Amino acid sequence: MSPASLPSQRTGAAAPNPGPTGAGTTSPTPPAPPAPPTQQDISAEIAAAHARAAAAVAAGAAPPDHPPRDFAPYRSSVSRHPRQPLVSVGDPEAAELRGPVFGVTDVTETDADLTRQHLGEPLGERITVSGRVTDRAGRPVRGQLVEIWQANASGRYAHQRDQHPAPLDPHFTGVGRCLTDDLGRYRFTTIKPGAYPWRNHDNAWRPAHIHFSLFGTAFTQRLVTQMYFPGDPLFPYDPILQSVTDQAARERLVAAYDHALSVPEWSLGYRWDIVLDGPAATLPDPEEGS
Repeated sequence: MSPASLPSQRTGAAAPNPGPTGAGTTSPTPPAPPAPPTQQDISAEIAAAHARAAAAVAAGAAPPDHPPRDFAPYRSSVSRHPRQPLVSVGDPEAAELRGPVFGVTDVTETDADLTRQHLGEPLGERITVSGRVTDRAGRPVRGQLVEIWQANASGRYAHQRDQHPAPLDPHFTGVGRCLTDDLGRYRFTTIKPGAYPWRNHDNAWRPAHIHFSLFGTAFTQRLVTQMYFPGDPLFPYDPILQSVTDQAARERLVAAYDHALSVPEWSLGYRWDIVLDGPAATLPDPEEGS
């Protein structure tokens, strides 16, 4: 989740308004905002949503190909998701013509190694993340721009909107990119991100994750999604991950530890393949869309 989309939450009652000087009266104190939902509340809503989705599939509906935009346990999505169909404006090619153009000369080796972008070494567990980008037929997607961004090892983004009390790392910005090779392979060296709190509900924590962006052949084809790490105990409690109601689809968002990718005395390896379309497609991030 990017810190720019952190839902705001105010606590406590507002201070009394003293009114005009010398008036001798004060305005009534506004009522305190309602208490945020508990994790128990959110978990119950998640279970109910999953049960409804399973019942729909059992009745013959196709498994959803996109997380619902109004997934109630993910509180801020309810108020900000689009409620009207998209409107075509002018030439549909215009947006693509204004999209970014990338080439091999624009992406350097350092862009894919987030541990070498500053003068010092970042703190945390060094990891290698690699995989293939393919289409529904398993064919490699070559020359694809893959971007990532993430929190640091303490679970904090290098972003002014992220103010939770975890340390920043002056040697880690948390942003990288690379181009896929002829076999559709990408590879990053980075630091395993930490979990972090967010204000969706009381005691809400996001599992460790890395955001991925793939641009396709034009900006309008962009896919944004998230990669998670195996065995995270926060999975059941996270309404963003759990907004993917199909279990098999959720599992496709979790990387696998791959010892062959681990670099001796340097980094642990994780493999995560991305399928761009078809029944086994990697689902978009419900927070960012596609």
